[in-house]
Amino acid sequence: MQRTRVAFQGARGAFSEQACKQILAGRRFELAPYEKFFDVFCALRDGRVHRAVIPVENTLHGSVHENYDHLLDFNLAILAETHVRIVHNLIARPGATLDRITRAISHPVALAQCVEFFRRHPGILVESHYDTGGSVKTVMEGSDDTLGAVASSAAADYYGASIIEASIEDDPENYTRFFLLGPQGDSEGAPSGPRKTSMVFVTKNIPGALFKCLSAFALRDIGLTKIESRPLKGRPFEYLFYVDVLASPEETNCANAMRHLEEMTEFLTVMGTYAPAAIGSSDPTPADTKAAGEAG
Repeated sequence: MQRTRVAFQGARGAFSEQACKQILAGRRFELAPYEKFFDVFCALRDGRVHRAVIPVENTLHGSVHENYDHLLDFNLAILAETHVRIVHNLIARPGATLDRITRAISHPVALAQCVEFFRRHPGILVESHYDTGGSVKTVMEGSDDTLGAVASSAAADYYGASIIEASIEDDPENYTRFFLLGPQGDSEGAPSGPRKTSMVFVTKNIPGALFKCLSAFALRDIGLTKIESRPLKGRPFEYLFYVDVLASPEETNCANAMRHLEEMTEFLTVMGTYAPAAIGSSDPTPADTKAAGEAG
């Protein structure tokens, strides 16, 4: 049986790799790391991979705007979602100690989520890196025992590094939402239970347009879980609206709401319908990290 090839942004050990293992638990797959989000989307569009896993929202940092734009531009399908608990650790070469660390590298979002730790340790300078997992790789490829990285325990285990200080994030209620993407027409089956639908639309330029659009769901008691506005290219100070609702277009109530919405919008597309993910602790143990799904 052919393994599913899955693209993600970052190096091995990144939180996106953890998301791949959660969202594809129980399946055999190969990991395909890419340095940039754009490259991940291109790989899926061009058929070099079967699936892609991308972050779209963090509970502290907010939405990953670049990926919301790519979702529309690349016209791919959202097949599933998962939430990853983000636990940051100060990681260094084996034998290094906290008092010897003078620099720490990581993705700028990760560093911004550990501000209090670095305030307590003003002797450690922080520097941006393209990825959390990649920062550990960089540390381990060198020989500098004064250089640390901020990343997951999975990254420390994968590269054979040591955790100098665990759980250094400012807020333990730190989760990132990830989407599993596939080509249009693909699906991950039809799970029973509640469904969530993600869509994007442009309102007509009339007073109360957004209120009228959202009322299509409110009047039918359909819950709204997210709304995100993004600039509409070529039309200054006009916007696209990304919306998630707790319903499926296969349900009569939701289908009627979608028809109502379509009458009030210039543009409307459904990006995917999938099972909503529950929030829970998900930082993997080293054994979890080496489980099914190693890259070939």
